[in-house]
Amino acid sequence: MPRPLLILPTYNESDTLEALLGMLGEGAGVDVLVIDDNSPDGTGALADGLAARLPWVKVLHRAGKLGLGSAYREGMARALAEDRPAVLEMDSDFSHDPKDVPRLLQALDHADLAIGTRTLPGGGMPGWPLLRRLISRGGNLYARTLLGMSADDLTSGFRAYRAEALRKADPTHTRSDGYAFQVEMAFRVQQAGGRIAEVPIVFIDRRLGKSKLSRRIVWEAAFRVPALALERLRPS
Repeated sequence: MPRPLLILPTYNESDTLEALLGMLGEGAGVDVLVIDDNSPDGTGALADGLAARLPWVKVLHRAGKLGLGSAYREGMARALAEDRPAVLEMDSDFSHDPKDVPRLLQALDHADLAIGTRTLPGGGMPGWPLLRRLISRGGNLYARTLLGMSADDLTSGFRAYRAEALRKADPTHTRSDGYAFQVEMAFRVQQAGGRIAEVPIVFIDRRLGKSKLSRRIVWEAAFRVPALALERLRPS
């Protein structure tokens, strides 16, 4: 039987990739697809070397920095073509703990989408200043209110999908390329009748490398959510 596929987009993650794959190999029970956007720091070549030693690691090279959402769309299409039972997403900078992967997969026993949530009891965002917490909570409240959703952490990028639910949600129809992709996919799973569960996680800010967040990504999220809300109101 094919194993779940964990999609790991990378751009300049040579400082963290080897250690992260080492932890994922210690009983996570998944195969990993590294999708590298032609990282100038040599992450792609490093990934190739690791894949040559680790049979559960595959690498997809892309021509340039094409966006997080487009990487996930390509990875999801590959996972569905390979009849994977589940598809996972996580960051490659240790913001997400690889030890939580089995907990997300277990949550799929009673859900179609399991979101690693930072704001539930047992979760957290240690070290975040108050303003950043307020912006994060405000963004999630904005999305929940406009989209009629109950999940607390729609912007979380640590999650797992059952393959059947992913097919129904059809990621090829998504339009977001930044972090709004996470909100859009959760919305499409719900619109397709999927059940969403949340698993508390602790989110640790990256210690190495640079954040990928930009103003363009923030603006995309701000405008994409109302567009989805209008889509929700259109008669089917």
